[in-house]
Amino acid sequence: MKKILIIGPTTHTIVNFRGDLIKEMTSRGHQVVAIGPEKGFEEEIKSFGARFIHLPMQKTSVGILHDLTYMKNLLKIFKIEKPDVLFSYAIKPVIYGSISAKLASVKERYSMITGLGYVFTTKNFKTKILTLIVGLLYRLGFACSHKVIFQNEDDMNDFLQAGYVSKNKTSLVNGSGVNMNKFTPTPLPKTLTFLMIARVLRNKGVVEYLEAARKLKNKYPDIKFVLLGAIEKLQDSLKYDDIRPYIDDTSIEYYKETRDVRPYLAQSSVFVLPSYREGTPRTVLEAMACGRPVITTNVPGCRQTVVNGINGFLVPVKDINALAEKMEWFINNSEKIKEMGEASYNICKEKYDVEKVNKEMLKLLNLI
Repeated sequence: MKKILIIGPTTHTIVNFRGDLIKEMTSRGHQVVAIGPEKGFEEEIKSFGARFIHLPMQKTSVGILHDLTYMKNLLKIFKIEKPDVLFSYAIKPVIYGSISAKLASVKERYSMITGLGYVFTTKNFKTKILTLIVGLLYRLGFACSHKVIFQNEDDMNDFLQAGYVSKNKTSLVNGSGVNMNKFTPTPLPKTLTFLMIARVLRNKGVVEYLEAARKLKNKYPDIKFVLLGAIEKLQDSLKYDDIRPYIDDTSIEYYKETRDVRPYLAQSSVFVLPSYREGTPRTVLEAMACGRPVITTNVPGCRQTVVNGINGFLVPVKDINALAEKMEWFINNSEKIKEMGEASYNICKEKYDVEKVNKEMLKLLNLI
């Protein structure tokens, strides 16, 4: 049996996105230690059979001193814990975790790319400079990794073309998977309701969703449009004042982040995610598992989840009119929602069931 150390960018994602994987690891007798930057999730992690180590990390900081301190503290943890395996995901855990693990002589080091994020999806002078820096750091981190796991083929090909990683180190999985015993089909609500679940970021397509909702609400006042997600202090974040006009004129209903999205999915008819780019969007998979059709963008990560016209629609990125058009299609063809939702469920069961995804993950991590 092996001792595995998992590092994530937030403790919340360790619980929500890696919880089933951790439970699978511990059920096979492996020891798991999770490292995350927030407290408050200790009981959930303990319930998975794992331990938790709190290590602060400034996720969006570009300060070299803070990052070096983070890496130094990781190195201390590695030397104390002496893990056999490192599994890290997201930019800073991958880069600094892999480098620290190699310095500490951790035998097996695995990285996962769950999406490219703000630096790669936003094009301006500042992000171009950041992309060069992050690219260099990725090369260093991947040089210290034995395997780099991607959640969609587009991301993998982009990293290969950029020269960040060599082909022989790469592997591909169908996202993080979704627990289809936890997320199950529910009856459609009486009121046709569109739902978007995402952090309130521009690159998630929140502005496009708000504008499309306002456009349709004026024409169909009885239809509901819901936005659920945290407003964070990130460079790409919208502020509450940015979305307040849409709340005040009843274009949307807004709800803050919640630990359990299932009640909101149960009250939705169609799920919408007009993101600019994803790894494989977990919120879309959860909606599919609940039997909901999906409208999302024809971009890496998102396009893999929808068979156009079968379980939903793909629309061009940043195209408010195309988004509104497909949302209106569901309003005018509401009898198709159930049928397309069932197709979502079947696609999810075939490709994204967490049991299948985790079995593949355990093989890639050399734990079977």
